[in-house]
Amino acid sequence: MSFVNKLLASVGIGSAKVDTVLYRDQLIPGEPVEGVVRIKGGHVEQTIDSIYLQLFTTYERKSNDSTITSHAELGSYPLTRPFTLKPDEAKEVPFSFTLPLDTPLTLGKTRVWVQTGLDIKNAVDPSDRDYIAISPTPLVSAFLNAVQSLGFQLHYANCEQASGMFRNRLPFVQEFEFVPVNGVNRQRLDELEVVFLPQADGIKVIMEIDRRSRGLSGFLAEAMDMDETKISLFVTDRDIPNLPQMIQSCISRFS
Repeated sequence: MSFVNKLLASVGIGSAKVDTVLYRDQLIPGEPVEGVVRIKGGHVEQTIDSIYLQLFTTYERKSNDSTITSHAELGSYPLTRPFTLKPDEAKEVPFSFTLPLDTPLTLGKTRVWVQTGLDIKNAVDPSDRDYIAISPTPLVSAFLNAVQSLGFQLHYANCEQASGMFRNRLPFVQEFEFVPVNGVNRQRLDELEVVFLPQADGIKVIMEIDRRSRGLSGFLAEAMDMDETKISLFVTDRDIPNLPQMIQSCISRFS
């Protein structure tokens, strides 16, 4: 390669381009993410140190008195070893990786995407972003449906910075906030918050029951956050037929 071409490559002029094609862009956690990465050489020969995929999502965290939207990496997947890409050369690299079980659902402001990059020595790193719609697993879907069958309506869902009992491998959890709109729970609760922590053989569910305040004592309890109770339960696919009864039993005990 001539000195001029090396210089062009080093500043990214005429560099390689990358485009990822996903075979499916609507998935549930645990399913394979499959597709192909297409690379097109630029005007000069370049050494590609690696092609890699990263899975990202967004979450909100507090900083002083402000709310900041941050990115969290859910997984990283290297695809190739170093190779040389000639001018105008086209390559395709097929891939497949498993969508992590703790991938959040794409509800509200939450977004999930695959980001593709090329590591090119001394050059601009071209990248490509492809969004995925994430739907709930059958067990999570059954739990959400069971909550709604008890007279609750989903009011809010968001990924927020995790702490304490919620902390896992990721810096956030996805919270689902329900409000009672009919039935016996409308008189008992202000809201019900649900967090799912997926396990290999089921799901640990954290529920925060926010009781409706009654009278002066209830007002004082609410002011001191004493009207909130956190409980956890572990559910599997075998529990799906009994989920409404299980959830209502927990609510009745603490409301």
